Amino acid sequence: MNVPAAKPEPGPALRRVLRTYLDHLTVERGLAANTLSSYRRDLDRYLAVLAAAGVADLAAVGPREVAAHLATLRAGDDEHPPLSAASAARAASAVRGLHRFAVREGLTEHDPAREVKPPTLPRRLPKALDVDQVERLLAAVGADDPLAVRDRALLEFLYATGARISEAVGCDVDDLDLGEGTVLLHGKGGKQRLVPVGGYARQALDAFLVRARPGLLAAGRGSSAVFVNARGGRLSRQSAWAILRRAAGAAGLPVDGAHGVSPHTLRHSYATHLLDGGADIRVVQELLGHASVTTTQVYTLVTVERLREVYATAHPRARA
Repeated sequence: MNVPAAKPEPGPALRRVLRTYLDHLTVERGLAANTLSSYRRDLDRYLAVLAAAGVADLAAVGPREVAAHLATLRAGDDEHPPLSAASAARAASAVRGLHRFAVREGLTEHDPAREVKPPTLPRRLPKALDVDQVERLLAAVGADDPLAVRDRALLEFLYATGARISEAVGCDVDDLDLGEGTVLLHGKGGKQRLVPVGGYARQALDAFLVRARPGLLAAGRGSSAVFVNARGGRLSRQSAWAILRRAAGAAGLPVDGAHGVSPHTLRHSYATHLLDGGADIRVVQELLGHASVTTTQVYTLVTVERLREVYATAHPRARA
């Protein structure tokens, strides 16, 4: 009986560089736990590929090895199915980041990944509802019981602030200042930002905090969270997503497929409507908590697409 030969394990030099890089991402870059987990998984696979090729040190890696690995990500191999374009791009970013870090820290002299063109992702425009659809979504939630009052406050809050769902459920009562109309949001990597809260959302939050939240809290042991569940504990991201999905269905909006309402839909709508209303893109960048304005610029493409649609339907000589 033939026993398969054991696969070579990455040597201590490769492991040491990876450990140092992940520490850097954790401490200095403040990457979220989920992102770090993805990077670790992607780089573990990369180091295993290098070890199988007999490479024991990052300094011995050349552009050919990097290019071959990136090509395999999309094609798949005996142990891994092909990755989607987005997952392959993330894995490529992890590999390129590791090599850049190694050069910057003096661990290697050359960056072989610089010479390898990264995979290009098809540009996808964020899905955004128009203002009438947002109004329908918000109106679809009643106010006849404490949970409905909470649901309305949550949806108003998401659209009024552009918060990620994780930021909304992570919000504590002490983060809210309804008198000033602001909320302190805790974003990715421990970054904080102060965001205005509009009048409709303030009214909905005030109604929830006064009329509904105390009764929900009585079922539990007390919580500092703004949005709590029926047991008095902090609302989860999954539950918040379910609330949005139910409201979308009640409003007659799609909840499945490429054009379905997603956890980010109200955030996308918030950004798009601000830009449609004349807001400066750098202000929107600050409000969304984007580290770079480049990330925010994708929303300008949404508004241009909308302008094209309006022009095509409204101008008498738009079509030959």
